[in-house]
Amino acid sequence: MSNPLDFSGRVAIVTGAGGGLGRLHALGLAARGAKVLVNDLGGTVNGSGSSASAAQKVVDEIKAAGGEAIANGASVTDFSAVQAMVQQAIDTWGRVDILVNNAGILRDKSFAKMDLDDFRLVLDVHLMGAVHTTKAVWPHMVSQGYGRIVMTTSSTGLYGNFGQSNYGAAKLALVGLMQTLSLEGAKHDIRVNCLAPTAATRMTEGLMPAPVLEMLRPEAVVPAMLVLACEDSPSRTTLCAGAGTYEAAFVTMTKGMHLGLTPDTPERLLANLAEVTSRTGDSVPASGADQGTNEVTQAMAAHR
Repeated sequence: MSNPLDFSGRVAIVTGAGGGLGRLHALGLAARGAKVLVNDLGGTVNGSGSSASAAQKVVDEIKAAGGEAIANGASVTDFSAVQAMVQQAIDTWGRVDILVNNAGILRDKSFAKMDLDDFRLVLDVHLMGAVHTTKAVWPHMVSQGYGRIVMTTSSTGLYGNFGQSNYGAAKLALVGLMQTLSLEGAKHDIRVNCLAPTAATRMTEGLMPAPVLEMLRPEAVVPAMLVLACEDSPSRTTLCAGAGTYEAAFVTMTKGMHLGLTPDTPERLLANLAEVTSRTGDSVPASGADQGTNEVTQAMAAHR
């Protein structure tokens, strides 16, 4: 039986792969046989500047280890440059099997002090960047009947973090994107998942004490990415990874209760809020339609 974590013959694109987690993702895929397009704009953590050398250094590392790789310096915010990047992979290797959307920047400030341009730019890089790359690879994955797409979400998007309203909004938006794309891609064997990493990189080095940073080596995130990008990957799954610990995050729905619609429904809803929000018997809806089904089913039962 073939090893589903053998990526021989597969072609991967990893964005933001000139350093940090992206570099390790690219090296991890290449070490298991994938041909890798290493994309990196070569900018700073806050998104300023650019340099092609960051991506090229990672390509050189992969080649030195006996792998195949090419460099690309496109900004994920530029759709035509992203389309050209995907075409570069197709021209070189004839297909694209895996897309790891890793590129990101930070512009941290409390919401009260945050400039709207900083909010918009973070959304543009994280959310629209992933939309651009996914849109560019999608027709190729559809035509070949195979694709694995990994979105990089964050605990900030899932659960919040002070001073990161822009980053959190963008990161949870990627979960929403995954939910629908995994449904639309299913018939073409395009599986879409999210990775929520906790790692010591340029983007986190000032936030935690040294002993904690040592445990949070970014290498410990890579196994989760490999599982989400492999042939036997799940779909519509959010894996969390840090310090060698792996969890899954779900958007769940409580059972709720039917209150009907009368003039005092707001008062009764407030009085029964603890029961409405109780996690007992909660579920993970298969799609958005499940919410409406639950509501109508309870309403119909109440009117029998």
